[in-house]
Order: sequence, then C-alpha cells, then structure tokens
Amino acid sequence: MAAEIHSRPQTARPVLLNKIEGHSDAVNVAVLIPKEDGVITVSEDRTIRVWLKRDSGQYWPSIYHTVSSPCSCMSYHHDSRRIFIGQDNGAVVEFLISEDFNKMNHVKTYPAHQNRVSDMVFSLESEWVVSTGHDKSVSWMCTQSGSMLGRHYFTAWASCLQYDHETQHAFVGDYSGQITLLKLEKQTYSTITTLKGHEGSVGALWWDPIQRLLFSGASDHSVIMWDIGGRKGRTLLLQGHHERVQALRYLQLTRQLVSCSADGGIAVWNMDTQREEYLSSSIGLDGEHQCKVNFSSLQRCLIGFKSGLWLGHSRTFTELSCSHFFVISVVWLGSLSCSQMKHRPSLRSRALWNRLFTRLSLYIAAFVFHSIVTSLPVPAAEKHPHSMILPTPGFTLGMVLAR
Repeated sequence: MAAEIHSRPQTARPVLLNKIEGHSDAVNVAVLIPKEDGVITVSEDRTIRVWLKRDSGQYWPSIYHTVSSPCSCMSYHHDSRRIFIGQDNGAVVEFLISEDFNKMNHVKTYPAHQNRVSDMVFSLESEWVVSTGHDKSVSWMCTQSGSMLGRHYFTAWASCLQYDHETQHAFVGDYSGQITLLKLEKQTYSTITTLKGHEGSVGALWWDPIQRLLFSGASDHSVIMWDIGGRKGRTLLLQGHHERVQALRYLQLTRQLVSCSADGGIAVWNMDTQREEYLSSSIGLDGEHQCKVNFSSLQRCLIGFKSGLWLGHSRTFTELSCSHFFVISVVWLGSLSCSQMKHRPSLRSRALWNRLFTRLSLYIAAFVFHSIVTSLPVPAAEKHPHSMILPTPGFTLGMVLAR
C-alpha cells in the first residue's frame, strides 16, 4: 500500500521568516542568493527582481529589470553571477549581475525554442545552457559562441529538466508522463533509456549526483524515487498529495525530500526510513537496468498490473491458459448455466459461487504473478505514513509535513 498523508496535529510547524510582495502576476521561480540576504525572482509580469534585506528587516528590490516577454524559468550560477532567463516567446536571455547586486547587464540572447521555455540549466563546466520548451524539444547551446549545438524532439511538451554536469546526461520529463535520459555531446546525442511510471504529466524533477537518485513528481499526485546507478536497487512510489506535484528538492544533509503541490501543500519525506518494497529496480547511466518483482499479496499484484509489469509476458498467460484450461472451463460453464436458470438462486448457492470465484482468483493470481520478471523500471509502493497540516485561513506559505 502506498504511503498516504493524513491530516492530523503534529509538533513540527513552519515558521514564517519573511514575506516578499511586489509582483503583479505569478512568480515562477525564486532563488536564494548564497551567502547573502537576498532573493532573485522572475515573474509572468515580465520583471526580474533582486531583493536584498535592509536594516529594517524588509526586502527591497535592488534590481528591477523588465524584459519583452513573460519570464517562465531561471538558472542562476552564483560563482560567476550569471543568470539565464527563459521566456514565454522561446528565447533565453543571459545577464551578468554586479558584485554588489545593484546592477545587471545584458550579455546574450539565445533563440532556444519556438514556444515557451519550460526549464533550463546552465553548466559552467561545459559552458552549455540546456533548456526544454513547449515546442516538444530539448536544446543545448554554447554560451561562448551563442550557437545551437543540438536539439532533440519528443512526442509531447517537455516540461522539466535535470542535468548531470559530470557525465553530461540530461533527464527530461514530458506531458505524456515519461522521463527520457539523454547523453548530450557536441553536435550529437544518444537516447539512453525512458522511465515510465507516472500516470500523468511530469511536472518536476530533481537529481542528486552524490547518491545518483532521481526524483520525479507528476500530475497524478505522486512522487517517484528512481535509483540511477546507486546500486541499491530501489524504486519507490510516494503518495499523499491531493494535487499535482510541481516542485521537488532533496536535502542531502538531512536526507529529506521536500515536495510541493499545486494545492499549497509542502511535504517532507524522510528518505532514511527503512521501507518494505515489492519492486527492486536499478537503472544505470549507461542504459543498463534490471528489475525483479516479488509480490507478497494480491493487492500488490493488482498494482503491478496497473503499473504495466505484465506487459511483454504473453507466454505466461499462454501457459496459464493451457495448464488450467479445465478449471477455467468448468467455472465458465457453471456461470453460464447459472445465468440461464429462470429461478432465483438461493443464498446458499450464491455463497458457494462467491467462494469458488474467490479461490479461483487467488489460484490464478498465485500462478501468474509468481513467474513475472520484468525489465520495466516501474515504482514500488511506499508504506510509511506521513502527516499533513491543513492551512489556516490566510496562511500564505502552505503546509509543512514532517516526521
């Protein structure tokens, strides 16, 4: 059974430190400035603002810059003070922020996409800016020359992106619910694998390069942890949100995953907790992955069917039909003769039929699911409950879940 967040009182509650107001439309990205009491925000109101904390304790904009199109995403590199802004018109704009955070100069404009830029990552090691867009593509461009290095198209809108700077692998989530792993090169690329497990569009990704774990959140209200080369063989499904998951962050120091949903809820998952799993999966950056299913209950078998674990195992069902043809035939003929009876069956006969069908279902399930071995990296179920605090009226920061 998947973990479910229940509404109940708890001791851990959020503390409101400050509140920044000023944008006239939705704020799409807010980034804390390391080693500074500052925040960078971009908004649908076409403004880029750098907020610094004053002596009064309030945040005031030290930089207020307006661009030609709504700002959809942002990537900020603190050491070089370079900031990249993705826009609704498909362009990516690069700025350089001064040391005192009071001035911002335009550097380049990259024609990255033909439609809205959905996500973006800047890599100083390779001097690339990698971006995804609603033109169903992922593109990578050279920040030194400003030229396009490569592009790959998907069958659906590319909605979110994560990038491994060391190996130059890109994880791209799309609106079909799939996550594609690409190996990017200059002028070329290769598709490593495709992760399938979500039943809705993938809205958020987070990559932990240390433990090599990939976290994904989707509109099906779930979060999946994928073991990418971690050699721990884990794929976990975390359920509890009531709306689409739209932001993820993994805290390496505390081994906690923070997820945010569209209903204003913030969940904190303790990833160090020992969990009982029914699916073991390991996917490497080289594309190799192995997965073996061990079912311990009928309900988990049904979850396996729903997740697509039975796909590609027609031989199993052929063997089932041949080996148990007599039992299935008897049940089918018996149900047919019972349906043709004009008189109403007694309560005793109906109870016997219900018992027969129940035992037959368990009998068939035990045969089928015992022999299923699949290579699909489908998530396992999380079993530890978490808790949720319902927001009070007027509470703007949403909810915090901790355990």
